[in-house]
Amino acid sequence: MAEVAQEKKKPVQIDDKIHTWPHLVRNEFLVAIFVTVVLVIWSVGIDAPLEEPANPTRTPNPSKAPWYFLGLQEMLVYFDPWHAGVVLPTLIIVGLMMIPFIDINPNGNGYYTFKERKYEILTFFLGFHVLWVSMIIIGTFFRGPGWNLFWPWQHWDPHKVVALTNVDLPYLLGFRDYRWSAVFGLFCVLAYFVVGIGLFHAWVIRVKGKEFMQRWGPVRFAITAFLFITMLSLPVKMFLRLAFNVKYILVTPWINI
Repeated sequence: MAEVAQEKKKPVQIDDKIHTWPHLVRNEFLVAIFVTVVLVIWSVGIDAPLEEPANPTRTPNPSKAPWYFLGLQEMLVYFDPWHAGVVLPTLIIVGLMMIPFIDINPNGNGYYTFKERKYEILTFFLGFHVLWVSMIIIGTFFRGPGWNLFWPWQHWDPHKVVALTNVDLPYLLGFRDYRWSAVFGLFCVLAYFVVGIGLFHAWVIRVKGKEFMQRWGPVRFAITAFLFITMLSLPVKMFLRLAFNVKYILVTPWINI
């Protein structure tokens, strides 16, 4: 009788897991059918915004890339082509590949809640939604003929002329000698990363603590800080271009930054 009473007192274990088949697969299949039906009805009822066949003798103005490339096309306004078209996209891919290495948080593996991945989610939101998506929106709705900026209520005037007042930062600050201009530009670029990494280090220690920094290690910190500060260079350069007409920071015959 005592053994029976002890068995009755044991807490009942509730299994909160469900099998992938048929529960999850069935729901995914129903959602796929619903989305397919919506896309079919949408495509039948609304004409695609297709233009006339391409004419090599008459290019459109503005000549825009597909929407998923408009972010790169918009960045070409603020950076040198090699930097906007090669370096930054490569760093995006490298940064995504480095996530398993630089992420040492064991909590939340397999599920990514805001509580467990607060700063990681905010970083993604800044990099993708705020920066990348905003570049696509600007290129789609605010860039008109001549790739000039137009407000939504303004008419896209193909004859609009904007004065080319963009100058390099060393020239704007009075440097006329080529070598000293290059030295000053290099100093500005290095100072940006040194100050940015220093502020990032102080922020990590304040938020995460010294114990986290020790477990993180200098290599992971350096990679994360470099990628984050490089990502912030986009809004910084946009501000310099739009507010002060700054074209480049470092100008040499081989490389422009």
